[in-house]
Amino acid sequence: MKILIIEDEPRAARQLENLLHKTSFNYELLDVIDTVEDTVIWFKENSDPDLVFMDIQLADGLSFEIFQKIEIEAPIIFTTAFDQYAIQAFKVNSVDYLLKPVQQEDLETALNKFQKSNTNSNNLSSDVLKELLGSLQTPQERAGILVKEGNSFVQIRISELLYVYSQDSITFGVTNTKRYIIDETIDQLFNSLDQTKFYKINRGQIVSKFSIQKIDPYFNHRVKLVLSNPRDQEFIVSRQKTSDFKSWMNS
Repeated sequence: MKILIIEDEPRAARQLENLLHKTSFNYELLDVIDTVEDTVIWFKENSDPDLVFMDIQLADGLSFEIFQKIEIEAPIIFTTAFDQYAIQAFKVNSVDYLLKPVQQEDLETALNKFQKSNTNSNNLSSDVLKELLGSLQTPQERAGILVKEGNSFVQIRISELLYVYSQDSITFGVTNTKRYIIDETIDQLFNSLDQTKFYKINRGQIVSKFSIQKIDPYFNHRVKLVLSNPRDQEFIVSRQKTSDFKSWMNS
């Protein structure tokens, strides 16, 4: 069984590879790809794999954009950190998905389902894609967030967050006065935020629009941000996101 992984978080890709290795399924990993653009190129240059694991949020946009550019005949299992509300559309449309962080038992169930299925291609019609895309772009109200303070938990207002970053597998949120530990991954948190106010500038950082003081040009067509209370952090917008980030800032 030839497998392709489309995932922009290296840690999540490695975890999925490790889980696959623990299963009894014989497979060959063809490649790991992290952007919409590179996925389109890969499918144009290669034969379809037997199975694709596809993350929803990639480095340069939502993976559903891939289907607007090319046809993929291979079966797909989506991986997503979106919350239970958003993935209702997956259930309604009978689209296979795995909720992050992926668990061994869930992966094996999905693989067993794939092997027992007589379907040789995915069933993602344009209507299904629109339904999924619409559900994932639905604004979600979230006023507060639970954070660690010593041995206890306190709630802070989302409006207080200047930026969020991941370091050594720990998610930190920074306000004007303090840094907090957040018991969520970067993806889980970002998917619950108002994305007109917050932007994921790279794999490990989310910034608030209102914390950005200055935008400077940076090498390799990237930009560097100057934020309030930076706490020795550098904020570099990834090359794939620079154009979209500028549009977001203008909105």
